[in-house]
Amino acid sequence: MSERLAVYPGTLDPLHYGHIDIIQRATRIFDRVIVAIYDQRRGQKEVLFSIAERMALARSVLAGMPEVEVASFSGLVVEYAHRVGALALVRGLRVFSDFEYEFRMGLANKQLAPQLETVVIMSDEQHIHLSSSTIREIAELGGDVSRMVPPAVLTALCRKYPTVSRRNEG
Repeated sequence: MSERLAVYPGTLDPLHYGHIDIIQRATRIFDRVIVAIYDQRRGQKEVLFSIAERMALARSVLAGMPEVEVASFSGLVVEYAHRVGALALVRGLRVFSDFEYEFRMGLANKQLAPQLETVVIMSDEQHIHLSSSTIREIAELGGDVSRMVPPAVLTALCRKYPTVSRRNEG
């Protein structure tokens, strides 16, 4: 039987507990999951962390998960998935507005790569409010994001924004 490989693509800027939850749950469905970090800017989306920083953080945080690999990619995710032999893309779904976007992307990806499935995993209720953009905004304004991101990511955010509160860390 061949290995069931999935790709979990994203910018992960920064990686947060919602991402980790989706990744952990994907490993229960697939033999191996590649966390594929997009290494180019799309449209107006500015990144806080460089691709090297995002990959290092993901590798550090996900180190205890041997079935997870961290890689970077550029271009179309369906082409990357084809290159690595993935049978599915994994996506997380938080709120209804995510559904519309993921539905459109899933249909477009199906047109581009009919053999590639999109598997959507609904966020756990405790992570439904998390988004990388919200975390960046809170951190930039000096708020406490310690319950939203792993310690390594919190430390990295504190390097970017020295005023980030660490009161709930630990």
